[in-house]
Amino acid sequence: MIAVRHCFFIAIGICVLTPFAAAQETSNVTPGSDDTKQLVQSVNAAAGGREKLLTTFKMVERYNAGAEKAAPTKSQSRNSILQPPKIWTVEGKERGAEPAKFVVWAWTLGLLNDPATQLQKIPGVQESGATTQAVRASGTVTPAMDLHFDSQTFRLIRIDWRDDIYRFSEWREIDGTGFPSQTAIWKKMADKPWFFHEVLSVERLTSLP
Repeated sequence: MIAVRHCFFIAIGICVLTPFAAAQETSNVTPGSDDTKQLVQSVNAAAGGREKLLTTFKMVERYNAGAEKAAPTKSQSRNSILQPPKIWTVEGKERGAEPAKFVVWAWTLGLLNDPATQLQKIPGVQESGATTQAVRASGTVTPAMDLHFDSQTFRLIRIDWRDDIYRFSEWREIDGTGFPSQTAIWKKMADKPWFFHEVLSVERLTSLP
């Protein structure tokens, strides 16, 4: 039933930045911004490599509104097909102009690697007791989106966008690609989350149905 060749959200190991990965060019980084370019290369390597990132895939999800993650029997579930940031169908119905498409594009790192995205290194924030490594993405997403990465593992752990803060956890792996499987969404300045989302399984697609 779970189409992930396991383990989905959190349990990907720390990837070593290989010479090949380090040599890859990122055309969406302003010339001279070596720190930003190095961060992007490290983030791609930590997820298994740029060439392995999720682009077109099926996803089984579970979610609920509220300050606490609900039990499976009290949460909602759905089957989706995605090609972010343009396509997201739920049970065959396209979601249209849905901002969440850009959040998926971000956590699959497509936003970070799109040549049209402009990236700027920004100061990190305190997250789980440590300062993040962070970039601001603009040009392909409005308003600009701030992506925060663990300074040791280079995994995505937080997104600040619009009025929300997305906190990611439980890394899993499919076909050599790691991604966060759980998300808690907070309103900025709030003291508790308002929404929970969990990816139960992912299956790569070679094309849209």
